[in-house]
Amino acid sequence: MDWAGWALFGLVATAALTAAMIAAQLAGLTRIDFPLVLGTLVAEDPDRARVVGFVIHLVAGQGFALGYAAAFTLLHRATWWLGALFGLLQATIALTVLLPLLPGVHPRMASLRAGPASTAVLEPPGLLALNYGIQTPGVTIAVHLVYGAVLGLLLRAG
Repeated sequence: MDWAGWALFGLVATAALTAAMIAAQLAGLTRIDFPLVLGTLVAEDPDRARVVGFVIHLVAGQGFALGYAAAFTLLHRATWWLGALFGLLQATIALTVLLPLLPGVHPRMASLRAGPASTAVLEPPGLLALNYGIQTPGVTIAVHLVYGAVLGLLLRAG
């Protein structure tokens, strides 16, 4: 396994993905602020939560990069298109399973069933995270395709 590549390129790919998601939010393409969503799992203050969430996302991205590296090693092949396919799979699971389940465990996120008495500060993402804007699924898929393609280009298969 390409341990040095995983350590370096996983961090680079995750930082790029996170920066691209933040840029898309600032450009008005999506309203999702993923560092805020992750950070408010553990911190109430929004400014502190964004910093904590960025770190959580970097750590999670390293975990996913380890999975990519392991898959490339098992397949004896690392290419940009294979990485992009893994990125598409990751984005699909995030949009259809993980994000819709998040309100069930997130202490500061409303659920679709919470009602008007809810004191939650974050709205639920909903299926495909469409509650954060119609372009959110496309942005999410695009940045994960890039994440996977970068790892496929930079990691060695063996």
